[in-house]
Amino acid sequence: MRTSAGNAGVPRMPLLVLLLGSITAIGPMSIDLYLPAFPELARSLHTTEPLVQLTLTACLVGLAIGQALIGPLSDAIGRRRPLLVGMAGYAVASVLCALAPSVEALAVGRFLQGLAGSAGAVLAQALVRDLVDGPMVASILSRLLLVMGVAPVIAPTLGGQLLGLTGWRGLFWLLAVFGLVMTGVVALFVRETLTVERRRSGGVVGTLRTYRRLLCDRRYVGYAGMSAFGFLAIFGYVSGSPFAYQVVHGVSPQTYGLLFGMNSVGLVAASQWNARLVLRIPPFQILRRALWLSVIAAVALVFTATTGAFGLAGLAVPLFALMTSIGLVLPNAGALALNRHPESAGTAAAMVGMTQFMVGAGAGPFIGSLGSHTAVPMAGVIAAGVLGVLAIALALAPSEPRTRGSGGSHTEGATVVDEGIATTVEREQAAPLPH
Repeated sequence: MRTSAGNAGVPRMPLLVLLLGSITAIGPMSIDLYLPAFPELARSLHTTEPLVQLTLTACLVGLAIGQALIGPLSDAIGRRRPLLVGMAGYAVASVLCALAPSVEALAVGRFLQGLAGSAGAVLAQALVRDLVDGPMVASILSRLLLVMGVAPVIAPTLGGQLLGLTGWRGLFWLLAVFGLVMTGVVALFVRETLTVERRRSGGVVGTLRTYRRLLCDRRYVGYAGMSAFGFLAIFGYVSGSPFAYQVVHGVSPQTYGLLFGMNSVGLVAASQWNARLVLRIPPFQILRRALWLSVIAAVALVFTATTGAFGLAGLAVPLFALMTSIGLVLPNAGALALNRHPESAGTAAAMVGMTQFMVGAGAGPFIGSLGSHTAVPMAGVIAAGVLGVLAIALALAPSEPRTRGSGGSHTEGATVVDEGIATTVEREQAAPLPH
């Protein structure tokens, strides 16, 4: 077992998961909180629905670009300082969004919000990879989904409730407060996990070489591709569901928030089941089996969206099945990618996140350009994402190892970097994991 004196300040596993999950929740909170406000935003700023959806795209582009920059930077100077700057910048960008006088100004604020908030998305994963190896990476990423999964459960519901009290601007003031709180949390509780001797400082040339090495790894690219197409399905749902539910089926913002939250509960529950399964079954095998449920749900969704069969239930039921299955697909795809290159965890996590958000960023404009009075564009984007994951999984399957440490991990089993959390992890491997 490797140890590192530099990790002596890292909190024990339950607190670590809570902290990193809260940091990662910056992304879902930024995306989901204002979804019920889409129709009101269009009216308030005297703009069109496609332009409102572009504010979501701007945030996703910021998240993608930010990860591409912050990941390699963190491999060179450590995780803590970029994370602190990112959380503080997120709070400032949220204030700019709250004060935006036009949809164009809001789009700029959303881009800056995503750029700063990307620090939480990429560095939480890099911190996990600094501390553990093997299948435990997938297990902890699944645990993070439990914490960050609270955000998509409560955010649309909270946004729908606050919308009538504060208007859409109040939602961004709330995000500013959240960013300020997370800045304090990072300052007080998150310690550096990447010691000086493990840092990689090669400047721009070194960063480009690292990206080139990653792109030459066929299996890493495949795992990253599965994550990206999985996020295309999710962002097709996120971008299209406000109009599919509220315009096509006429539900209220409050009811939409409850339906969105129900789907998030399915995703979180599946991810927690995955945390148990991954310690006994190879991650790729779990992913491949869960993927067939995604395919069935996507086909059913295309059918009901096209024909209008079963009304609101015809939309809600396939979406619930889809989000539940994604809770088994995404943590394993991400962990398999990170396990390929532990020596460049920040850059590896950045590339996964960058491809996820770049692919997802195209979903909103595409769905918006086809109109908001039908659920067919949303269903088509979701189906395309699921089929993309399936195609890559089938291509990788013949060469995929079938041992528990599969996915190209450089170590077998779960190796814990920090002695302070070793007892907790070993106990979780020996006994059933708590819910």
